Amino acid sequence: MPYLRLAAAQLDTVVGDLVGNVERIRAALRVAEAADADLCVFPELAITGYPPEDLLVKPRFVADNVRALHEVASTTGRCAAVVGFVEPLESDGARTRLANAAAVCAEGRVLGTYRKRLLPNYGVFDEQRWFVSGERPSDLFVVRGVPVGVSICEDVWFDEGPVAELGRGGARLVVNINASPYSRARRAERLEMLERRVAEAGCAIAYVNQVGGQDELVFDGDSLVLTADGALVAEGRQFEEDLVVVDVVFDGPGPKNVLPVVLVSADERRSDPSQTPAPADPLSPEAEVYQALVLGTRDYLAKNGFTDVVVGLSGGIDSSLVATVAVDALGAPHVHGLSMPSRYSSEGSIADAAALAERLGIDLRVVPIERAHVALSDVLDPLMGGAPAGLTDENLQSRLRGVILMAVSNDTGWIVLTTGNKSEMATGYSTLYGDSAGGFAVIKDVRNTHV
Repeated sequence: MPYLRLAAAQLDTVVGDLVGNVERIRAALRVAEAADADLCVFPELAITGYPPEDLLVKPRFVADNVRALHEVASTTGRCAAVVGFVEPLESDGARTRLANAAAVCAEGRVLGTYRKRLLPNYGVFDEQRWFVSGERPSDLFVVRGVPVGVSICEDVWFDEGPVAELGRGGARLVVNINASPYSRARRAERLEMLERRVAEAGCAIAYVNQVGGQDELVFDGDSLVLTADGALVAEGRQFEEDLVVVDVVFDGPGPKNVLPVVLVSADERRSDPSQTPAPADPLSPEAEVYQALVLGTRDYLAKNGFTDVVVGLSGGIDSSLVATVAVDALGAPHVHGLSMPSRYSSEGSIADAAALAERLGIDLRVVPIERAHVALSDVLDPLMGGAPAGLTDENLQSRLRGVILMAVSNDTGWIVLTTGNKSEMATGYSTLYGDSAGGFAVIKDVRNTHV
């Protein structure tokens, strides 16, 4: 019975870090080779990191990315690799045109490439700005006797699209490399779509996704492998780097090939397929969102060179959640709390902030702001014809806290985590220049009801 040992490598790549990304890919390849894998599949644009955006206007960066790909290819052996990279095309007179591409590498060289055909240009995507669309389906790369088609991210999302074409062209397995950002209920949406695509294409599909945070984006991994009958046989961990090795079994003779064929490796097999453990149960909806916040926070700070954070702790639920996420992302010694009681603070809120800091094991400094509040009121009194009152006075306390937090940040190098949630930001309840002051908004995409 023919089968292919597939390794799905969901990596946390770093945008622009060509040297580091090459080493991440090569390290995963070594593990895949040790597991006797026939094919190791990496995420979309794994060489450059995703999304590379305006790095692509730098000709040297594009050229270095091609050299990095060939460095990866030079280290491949019996195990073939599918690696995402930026492929420069001919110039259109203004600048070199670029393709979002995947290279198939084995035995020390690049055997062929495929260019992404469907370029997303909605939501967080603007690929039509940077890339030109591929014009033809992937060649079939025959790995251990199995014809394998290659596709990239958006190619798999459309009915009767590139993946269906690969199935009709003779592919028994289609690998789909991705940099697909996380959103709530995304896993169920992907799985339902892949089941439709398998039924349409009549072949197995390996959906391999990036993991990690990049600015406001979080990539959740959760790579999925489905057989030609629609069974989910392997799944990468959510929100963690992972290398999933699975034997994909193919029943009966395959269809006669229609698309061009590139021989990658001979049809040889040394043993029967092994049993792959059943995919783990997915995270609960709440745990899923929480892990997305932890991963997004950890990677934003690490990839931008921050080691410590400071959070204004009011005793309320938003700042409590942000501090808890920060501790899980960085560890308690790297999280610092400031309690800044004012004339509007209750004893309960002050006590709650202290209890939170004790339970999380973080240091808490108490900085009363009443003297600063009085001084600022005195400054504003002549301008307003009386001391500030009502909303104006209430917002002074928040803005004073912002000033103190930013002063601590400037003095220590710690980044301020803001604590407003999506509902507060949408309605203006998160005070401008007060609660909104800081460098990273942990829960800006989480509604108040979900907090």
